Amino acid sequence: MTKVINVEIFTAPNCNQCGRAVTLVQSVVEEIGNDRIQWRRVDVVAELDHAVAMGVRATPAIAIDGKLVFTALPRKQRLRQALRQQGESLS
Repeated sequence: MTKVINVEIFTAPNCNQCGRAVTLVQSVVEEIGNDRIQWRRVDVVAELDHAVAMGVRATPAIAIDGKLVFTALPRKQRLRQALRQQGESLS
């Protein structure tokens, strides 16, 4: 059974980079395979306690399997690499 990587994208309503972060994650997930990665968008205003617990201080931020990995919009290659490394560690 293949383990699933969980990705959370922390966004805020007035964040001008957050839409790009969501688009970036969607693009990389499609490359790697939708069956291996589950992702969700976390509105930091609606889920403030969760964002604080994860250490989010600015948006966009991206957590992979419960660990805050990117605290700003990453380059596509860095996100792809982080997800692939996480996938290998779960294999």
